[in-house]
Amino acid sequence: MGHTKEPTMIFLRRLPMVLLLGLATGCASQATAPGASTLQGDAAHPAATRGWVETRLYFGLGLVDQPDGGVSEQAWRTFLDQEVTPRFPDGLSVIDVYGQWQGKQQAAPERLRSKQLVVDYPDSPESRAKIEAIRAAWKQRTGDQSVLRVTQPVDVSF
Repeated sequence: MGHTKEPTMIFLRRLPMVLLLGLATGCASQATAPGASTLQGDAAHPAATRGWVETRLYFGLGLVDQPDGGVSEQAWRTFLDQEVTPRFPDGLSVIDVYGQWQGKQQAAPERLRSKQLVVDYPDSPESRAKIEAIRAAWKQRTGDQSVLRVTQPVDVSF
């Protein structure tokens, strides 16, 4: 009988720790599961967010050391309203960035005030054509030689 009481006593002494670990493990899985982004898409519409890409476009607004020259903030917003938003009305992001660009005929890079446009969208030929139309519109409007484009696959969730 002495042998059966001793293991039981050890177990009973460790029971609070076992329960605590079990509760902590259960809470951790409960805390991350319901609200956490799974990068698998919307649980209600999982197929709706498959096959998406993210495109980042970089627009030079003018030289850093000439803040009154180049494209004004108002002119940028007008471009955004006329060329970008109608093509991607569901949403986008614009970030102020510092950029450098060295053209083929330049000895040194130019330091530029810049905007980065970020658009996430279902990948399709139509959407990619919209991106190219935005780039072409900017080059036509400003005379710039280039609008850098970076497109990569993304997993999204809303």
